[in-house]
Amino acid sequence: MTAAKIPAACAPWVRTRLRTAPGISAALAVLVFLTAFLAAAFPRSVDAYEAKALRHDIGTASPGLSVLEVTTPPPSLAAPRAVREQSMREEALAGVDRALVKGLPSPVRADLPRSSYGVHTSKPIVAQEAWLPRPDAMPAKLFYAAPSALREHSRLAEGGWPVARGEVTAATREVEAAVTEETAAELKMKVGSTLSVPTQGGKSLTVRITGLVTPLQPKSGYWSVDPLHRAPSLVADPGSRTPVFYWQGTLLLAPDTGPALLDTAGEPELYWRVAPDPSGLTAADAPRLRDAVASLENGPELLELRTLAGPNTTLTTDLDAILDAYTSMRAAISPVVTVAAVGIGAVAAVVLLMTGGLIGARRHGELALLRSRGGSLRGIGGRLLAETAVAVLPAAALGLLPAVLVIVIGEARWWPSVVGAASVAVLVCVALPLRTTLYHRRPLLHGAREDVVNAKPSRRRTVAELTLLVLAVGAVAALRRRGTTTGSDADLLVSSAPVLVGLIAALVLVRLYPLPLRLAARPVARLRGAVGFLSLARAGRTGASGTLPLLALLIALTTAAFGGSVLAGVADARDAAALRAVGADARISGENVGLTAVPDSLVRSVRGMDGVRDVAAVRIEYSVPLAADLDVRGDTERATLLGVEPGSYARLAGESGQPALPVGLLKARREQGDVLPAIASPEVAELLGDEPHTIRSEGGDITVRVAAVRSRTSAVTDSGFLIVDSAGLPTRQPTTLMVTGAAADGEELRAAAQGAGQFTVRLRSEERKAFVDTPMQSGAERIYGAAVAAGAGYALLAVLLSLLQTAPERRTLLARLRTMGLTTRQGRRLLAFEAMPQALLAAFGGLLVGWTTIALLAPGVDLAALALAGGESGSSNAASLRADLWSLALPALGVVVLAAAVAGVQAWWASRRGSIKELRAGDTR
Repeated sequence: MTAAKIPAACAPWVRTRLRTAPGISAALAVLVFLTAFLAAAFPRSVDAYEAKALRHDIGTASPGLSVLEVTTPPPSLAAPRAVREQSMREEALAGVDRALVKGLPSPVRADLPRSSYGVHTSKPIVAQEAWLPRPDAMPAKLFYAAPSALREHSRLAEGGWPVARGEVTAATREVEAAVTEETAAELKMKVGSTLSVPTQGGKSLTVRITGLVTPLQPKSGYWSVDPLHRAPSLVADPGSRTPVFYWQGTLLLAPDTGPALLDTAGEPELYWRVAPDPSGLTAADAPRLRDAVASLENGPELLELRTLAGPNTTLTTDLDAILDAYTSMRAAISPVVTVAAVGIGAVAAVVLLMTGGLIGARRHGELALLRSRGGSLRGIGGRLLAETAVAVLPAAALGLLPAVLVIVIGEARWWPSVVGAASVAVLVCVALPLRTTLYHRRPLLHGAREDVVNAKPSRRRTVAELTLLVLAVGAVAALRRRGTTTGSDADLLVSSAPVLVGLIAALVLVRLYPLPLRLAARPVARLRGAVGFLSLARAGRTGASGTLPLLALLIALTTAAFGGSVLAGVADARDAAALRAVGADARISGENVGLTAVPDSLVRSVRGMDGVRDVAAVRIEYSVPLAADLDVRGDTERATLLGVEPGSYARLAGESGQPALPVGLLKARREQGDVLPAIASPEVAELLGDEPHTIRSEGGDITVRVAAVRSRTSAVTDSGFLIVDSAGLPTRQPTTLMVTGAAADGEELRAAAQGAGQFTVRLRSEERKAFVDTPMQSGAERIYGAAVAAGAGYALLAVLLSLLQTAPERRTLLARLRTMGLTTRQGRRLLAFEAMPQALLAAFGGLLVGWTTIALLAPGVDLAALALAGGESGSSNAASLRADLWSLALPALGVVVLAAAVAGVQAWWASRRGSIKELRAGDTR
């Protein structure tokens, strides 16, 4: 009789491990959750601000640019008159409008409330009524339009709505119309006024004004595509040799009265103005939208339009220009953002590998025991993969969820976020088991040391380092030569240049790290105290695995420094551009109404305001001939003449960072006669030479001699200028006040300027805000702000992981040394001194590498598109990268402080615990 086999009790591996060490699994899950959230949120954030920018550019563009205007003449004269009249009636126009909207190619969508259609004359018709105003004895020329939905887009201010009396045909002799209140005020129209419109049959069409209307939304496409619908305009007569102006305006006929315009000389045409609806557009739709618009303008879709509206139908729009500007800005900003993404991605990957290394080191003894008892690498790896996946996969999914829920952008691409979160999960699930099992593929000597000081790099490591060095040099050279704006897609090699520089620096520092330890250990060994020598000895015995923490720190610090430098360069570019535009903290001038002299009362009022430190009164005369009055010809060179008070203007130049002005040289002296010393721009100085030269100013001829040359000045942005002492000018009254004082109250300045006359006030602070007008710019800045924060956070986490990895050894060391008489205070100093070499190496290395990276990459990084609204590369719009001290110093200082704090906490905690566990017999740690 054989006894039945009793199955051995075997607890599930994963459940046992999670119960044994729940803290490690929870910490790993939290780290994966945060990293997966960043990986999933980045592509959605980019898609979000790019989509918002596309919608913003189309939605805020002038309706005259964005509207798709479809026009066609009435049917030809060969068609029956009834057919021609029917095509211009409301029912036919509305039917074509519905067909056009329905037939628009995707992704073009119509915004129906902002769209309109109707009939209008394409040429103005002369109005001979004597009561119409004639500015230069020129009669007014009027357009006539019968737009749809007039009552929905306007409010009746006076009279009644125009209506069609019976069926209107080409033979109708009277129709009703409305005009806006602004048109009525300028053209002296009122309810009951009539205008006679000549027709081809010799009889006149009478247009009677029955009401005055007020636009509900004057800036909408209904009123702005053709501004004459809203208000009349003075137009210069192109056929006159002298400036002669006449009025142009539009009368709004009643709906369904379009056939009455058939016999007029205005060449009537049918129109449909389709306003695009950008609400559902995303960045991925931009190329398709550009192709669709091109097809509508001159392609297959235009043929479809002609089958609906008529054989001579045309479509005109500037929406393609808006899309081109959007694409250009996107192509300029995307590579710069990709640099931040690559840097943070590399840091996150290294920190995740460090976490896996920490977990593997803590379980080294357990896995070595399993291996010694016959455990296969495949079996051990499978169990590690299972227990890792249980914690990592849910954490990655949870990290993806808030990224999708928080960043909502309509029909957004979801797969980049899924790929980002999945990449994090795969990296952790594969790297941790693979790294741990490969470490146990062969038996290891118990207690073998891997000192950094004594370690010798292998040939394979040398080859790998040289390969990385070649890649880094190639990336930096490519970035400096080609820049970040050479293509529509980001170059991964170019974008990874900061990471590669940090990687090479880490490898170099690891090779150089033993040298200072050897040099410092010799003199310290001669000292009486043992703490210094022990700390350096411990630092030298750090395992060769310390390369990974140093790599993470250097890449994180480099990324944070690069991101902070981008933000600093953007801020500097905006400050400089605002200062160039205004010239000071505030500018008060009457330049828009000619050479208006600033009264002395306004100067005194501004000088006495709170927050105003100084006021420079400047007289600015534009296009001054560089010749005497009698010698001025049409081809005479001209420049801008500045009359300044030397002292105040020199102080302004100093405050605004302009080249210093020689006050004593600029002041007019009586013994110099009538010759005024002048400071000229290089172009003007070359024209005038060194000899006295007579030029014509507003008050008369003056003689000047170039005494100094400056490339730029505060008051004007022109390249050709001439600065003289205003005391030597025939007319000395200033036309502009340059105010210094960032705390000056803009409202108070405007109130004083309005009280003194027609003067405008421009503030430097307001001008600076105007440079950020697109969601793409603000979104890219937020990405870089997050990159700086994430880089600093990962750097601190790398320090923490590095110190936690060696924490058991430190506790054992303190326990043993306490049996030899080491005090608690000495223990704290020992751990702090031991952690300092690597922390200082990482901090100073991060400072040096960050500064070097920025210096190397600055020539190839153009921040103009990111810094300035519509910014383009150029000498005046330069936005270069510069090293930011705070972005370099603060993360590096945080690394040192955190290392010292963690070492102190470890020493304090070890002193409170007993030494029994650390002093067990047979423990070889």
